[in-house]
Amino acid sequence: MKNGFLLGVALTALALASAPAHAELKFKPGEDARFHWANLDDLKKFDLKGETLTIFGPWRGEDEALVRSVLEYFVEATGVDLKYSSSENYEQQIVIDTQAGSPPNIAILPQPGLIQDLAAKGFLTPLGDDTAAWIKENYAAGQSWADLGTYKDKDGKSGFFAFPYKADVKGLVWYSPDNFEEAGYKVPKTQEELAELEQKIVADGHKPWCIGLGSGGATGWPATDWVEDIMLRTQPADVYDKWTTNEIPFTDARVVNALEIFAKIATDDKMVDGGAAAVAATDFRDSPKGLFAVPPKCYLHHQASFIPSFFPEGTKLGQDADFFYFPAYASKPELGTPVEGAGTLAMITKDSKAARAFIEFLKMPLAHELWMAQGSFVTPFKSVNTDAYASAALKKQGEILATASTFRFDGSDLMPGKIGAGSFWTGMIDLVGGKPAADVAADIQKSWDAIK
Repeated sequence: MKNGFLLGVALTALALASAPAHAELKFKPGEDARFHWANLDDLKKFDLKGETLTIFGPWRGEDEALVRSVLEYFVEATGVDLKYSSSENYEQQIVIDTQAGSPPNIAILPQPGLIQDLAAKGFLTPLGDDTAAWIKENYAAGQSWADLGTYKDKDGKSGFFAFPYKADVKGLVWYSPDNFEEAGYKVPKTQEELAELEQKIVADGHKPWCIGLGSGGATGWPATDWVEDIMLRTQPADVYDKWTTNEIPFTDARVVNALEIFAKIATDDKMVDGGAAAVAATDFRDSPKGLFAVPPKCYLHHQASFIPSFFPEGTKLGQDADFFYFPAYASKPELGTPVEGAGTLAMITKDSKAARAFIEFLKMPLAHELWMAQGSFVTPFKSVNTDAYASAALKKQGEILATASTFRFDGSDLMPGKIGAGSFWTGMIDLVGGKPAADVAADIQKSWDAIK
């Protein structure tokens, strides 16, 4: 799901109050073996009494409560006066604050494009080559994560500015284990096996997929995730990178091929519940419901890790619903096991001793485990105790990250807003409406050319 839209689904009131001093800790230090409690002693070397640390992030509502529960351990160990804030329009607010010369010490954002803008204007403090090297060594697919945190400064020089913290896994295929067992279907391990499964489901008189692209003003975005996943499984990662920056245009045959692969599924009435006409008309939140109908209306649903929020009430993950990762091609072993996702990155927007200490905190397993244990958090950090994950589903997603050969950020989120949250979305509606992939690609490319 597109980051800006997802955050907008659960808007809450402006949250500017500081975290309460010495609030009750969620987990009592030393009593739960899942956590690296020794990290608390490591933190105590940062004596920050009398210092104030301001952190501005995207988390509100339930997520704000979760991040505050993690931050409280940093407060407890260092004595810092920590103030966390967010905003309904956090993307605009951080731009206003940095330009006005009143930024927070730490800004945490999920949009690489916005981070690049901040770096290019000189609003970010470099975290140093040593931190980039740390990421390469300690994160699975570490080079990918180090690259994600690297941006050009106001002089055009590349530097490591953004520390990845809290990832989201995309490219999950959801299914009902009971339906699979009853029909005699097996989870595919390759794209070739997935194609065979699709044909078997069709031969049995059923529909393989439920797909819904409806999302109000953001209609079309779920299809961009499909195309991005297909690009990563049909082309090397550097081709994907060049595509997201338009070094390779949408009209390139490799991109058109990805559009065509998706179109062959989404426009085939035998492949999709409700037929091609239902794809654009069905809201993405309603689209997975066909998995749970009796009899099932479909057997597969492609969506990111957040989609269980829209499953029928009482659905138990791992029992009533499960997922497998959208697999790689057996015929393309050179492409490895790429993973697409999203996530948040922490930056220093106002340098201070406390800000530097906070980045060091993020290098500690404890900073990850405390959120892992409460849900909605996965990490590529290899040193965390994976038993800390709050559920088997999250642990499974963590394993997907841990075994990735490369990680790539959501492609449309890397593109300019007029493309990634504009013509790419509308182009996908045209595509499922029957417009040839080459024509759709040409239309999207025209909109990109217009902003150069």
